[in-house]
Amino acid sequence: MTARRTAATALVLGIAPLAMAGLAAAPAVAHGSMTDPVSRVSACYAEGPESPRSAACKAAVAASGAQAFYDWNAVNIANAAGKHRELIPDGKLCSAGNDKYRGLDLARGDWPASKLVSGAHTFRYKATAPHRGSIALYVTKEGYDPSRPLKWSDLEEKPFATVTDPKLENGDYVFGGTVPQRSGRHLIYSVWQRSDSPEAFYTCSDVVFGQDNGGAGGAPAPTASAPSKEQIEDGKDQSSVEHGGHGDDDAGTGAKETAAAPAAPASESVAPAPAPSEAAGSGEATPGASAPNAPAAAGAGENLAETGGDGSTPYIAVGGAAVLAMGAAVLFATVRRSSPSTGRHSR
Repeated sequence: MTARRTAATALVLGIAPLAMAGLAAAPAVAHGSMTDPVSRVSACYAEGPESPRSAACKAAVAASGAQAFYDWNAVNIANAAGKHRELIPDGKLCSAGNDKYRGLDLARGDWPASKLVSGAHTFRYKATAPHRGSIALYVTKEGYDPSRPLKWSDLEEKPFATVTDPKLENGDYVFGGTVPQRSGRHLIYSVWQRSDSPEAFYTCSDVVFGQDNGGAGGAPAPTASAPSKEQIEDGKDQSSVEHGGHGDDDAGTGAKETAAAPAAPASESVAPAPAPSEAAGSGEATPGASAPNAPAAAGAGENLAETGGDGSTPYIAVGGAAVLAMGAAVLFATVRRSSPSTGRHSR
């Protein structure tokens, strides 16, 4: 074999692994959790994973370990693709069926809770790595008993609020909705389904309507607090969550303030918010939910996912790998056609 042909063969063999590496270079990096009303995992992280104050968070850390709460923004299913009911069994909704977060599924009536009033409300979802997608909120039915494991049948069948590509403010997704009439202790369940990936995130937020705080044995239930920017920043070193090398534009969230995301081109259609058993619609507000977001403000055409890329990322990797492989193949074929004695190409 000539030196030229040997070099071409080595080039082809060397590019193949690089091409495969390009295919795998698009990790799932969207993370976050509900902070208004405060999710269980956020509340326990804010209390401190090593020494939480409330009895419920102490029990949760004892069941799951402290690491689960340093990873407070990653209660997810990587390949959910809207199949939430099929993938998450009754009794494990708050952990999304992930044993790492099993402490979140403890059935007790003294979880730290947020005060909530029926009617219009502005919700906040801390997005430590923003991406395109939809958020759907469900509330427990009247008669909900927090001392029993949470089941899908405890939630209303349809979400009371949905939003697609909500606006981002100071690292929070912010959107409105109308909370149904309730009294006493209840739970808000959120599903954040990415539209640029099958990955989905889940939260349980304990809430109290009216004067009844729903504490265990009649004792006042502790008030839930969301993690501060300082706590989020301080906990980054202990977190095992991969953020894809995102920056620190917003105290570790890597997010820049944007308006609602612009509509995706026809080739990158955005999936609607999924309901637990099926898609929750086309991004339009459900009955009792907030109106759709206003159009993006001028100058807000930057990607919603400043830190995470968009839905085209995997396809760019694939295309780049294909171009590399094709170029190597052409080079190899050219060398083979070359004359061994003269180096001239045959006709």
